[in-house]
Amino acid sequence: MLLTDSQKWLLLIGAALVLLLLYLLAPVLFPFLVAAALAYLGDPLVDRLEARKLSRSLSVVIVFCGLLLGVFIVFAFVVPVLQQELVALIKKLPAYIDWVQNTVLPWLQAQLSLDMPGWNLDNLKQAVISHWKSVGDVAAGVVGSVSRSGLALLGWFANLVLIPVLTFYLLRDWDLLVARVRELIPRRYEQSVVQIARECDEMLGAFMNGQLMVMLSLGTVYSVGLWMVGLDMAFLIGMLAGLVSFVPYLGFILGMLVAGIAALVQFQDAIHLFYVLLVFGVGQMLESFLLTPYLLGDRIGLHPVAVIFAVMAGGQLFGFVGILLALPVTAVIMVLLNHAHDQYVNSQLYAAGDMVAVPAPDDPGIEVPVEETAMSDLESIDAAVSENVDESVSDSDKPA
Repeated sequence: MLLTDSQKWLLLIGAALVLLLLYLLAPVLFPFLVAAALAYLGDPLVDRLEARKLSRSLSVVIVFCGLLLGVFIVFAFVVPVLQQELVALIKKLPAYIDWVQNTVLPWLQAQLSLDMPGWNLDNLKQAVISHWKSVGDVAAGVVGSVSRSGLALLGWFANLVLIPVLTFYLLRDWDLLVARVRELIPRRYEQSVVQIARECDEMLGAFMNGQLMVMLSLGTVYSVGLWMVGLDMAFLIGMLAGLVSFVPYLGFILGMLVAGIAALVQFQDAIHLFYVLLVFGVGQMLESFLLTPYLLGDRIGLHPVAVIFAVMAGGQLFGFVGILLALPVTAVIMVLLNHAHDQYVNSQLYAAGDMVAVPAPDDPGIEVPVEETAMSDLESIDAAVSENVDESVSDSDKPA
């Protein structure tokens, strides 16, 4: 797909305008992005039901009800458990601070021969004791702050109503919207654009379906394993480790450190620490040999550094909406960069770098460009040079 200079400038200006529009509309994009993500996840299921001779409307209703049920289960069961364990964690923080001050710091001082007279954590412990109720009751604080602001309450209610409505309409008309967008593509570029869009769809599908399943599966494995060990905050630590596992090894390392410290504080022995290490070792093996190959495969290959940078850059530029968009947008950019790389490798600019200068026989001042990788071309040029030399020699032997 070759573009003229004017078309390239138009594309750049259009992309800049789209980014500016996203930046300006970021505060109101949240329900639309959530609805679009849910519709994108549900469309393959609707297509499968349609393949079984069900109507589009009935398929959409079935999938939509399934999505609503999943969201209800999360908010009805998972969120309260997380809040309870968070409150329990904050309640136990004074005990953890005492353990650090009375056990860890003296051990470090004895092992490293350090003088730490100023390491007194009593003020921190008193602050936690005096404020743990207000800090722990996160849900009550959020509801209270929302109820005190009429605009915030209105926005919260609007998002609550808009997300399922937008999801239903987008899910019903998803194929129609895709077809309408395809009709707008210039005919001469349709094949290339459709190919790029198909690869982007595979990349996004791999991330949004496969990666989310890997994260939830790992969170479940870690939570169940730590619960079997007897750790008090098993569900909180396990789900935390699973949710940050989109960066390779980050969830494993972070979860192992937090769970190991919690096990040492709670049990104060080495055997439970070994059990914690065993849980995360089993989880890492399941991720490497079962979950990632089966659910994700090799369709997405974002480098960990690229993942971290994308999340931080998205949050810096667009806030929470940017964090939601960071990895999907990065996956699409990776597809576009791969196509740009292929075009560059196949271009004359790149091929010109593979040319070398070969001096012609009997005339060191004449140079013939030859590609290093094309041996047949090299042989043909050598034959042509030899033929020219023979003709010049035969011409010199003729009488004047």
